[in-house]
Amino acid sequence: MVRIKRAYAAPARGDGHRVLVDRLWPRGVRKDGARLDEWVKAVAPSDELREWFAHEPERFDEFRRRYQRELRAADATAAVTDLARLSAAETVTLVYAARDEEHNNAVVLADEIRRRQRRGRAVRPSARGATRRRTRPQP
Repeated sequence: MVRIKRAYAAPARGDGHRVLVDRLWPRGVRKDGARLDEWVKAVAPSDELREWFAHEPERFDEFRRRYQRELRAADATAAVTDLARLSAAETVTLVYAARDEEHNNAVVLADEIRRRQRRGRAVRPSARGATRRRTRPQP
């Protein structure tokens, strides 16, 4: 299961594996309070795309198209595949900082992860052969 949640919302037990999917650390959020399992910058939109989008809802459809193109790059593809595989086994919460809960990169990324799961791409071995690394022990 894939969920999305703002970085400013309190972590919850049901969040499962919490992954920050932004390139920049959320302002005002303490690292120990975020309770993140990992920070995957490889799946974050490029600085150029993020700055162009500027969180303007009328640009979201074009942002989605451009961001999906970026997610097809080799390093991003491997990371998305890893997240899809993990979310098939446990709950994964994509953590993002944007104020707009409907027009942000986590929404697009969650859709991409679900699409890959439906197409069966999540069960294939990762292109980089990496294993998941957790930054804090799981209960």
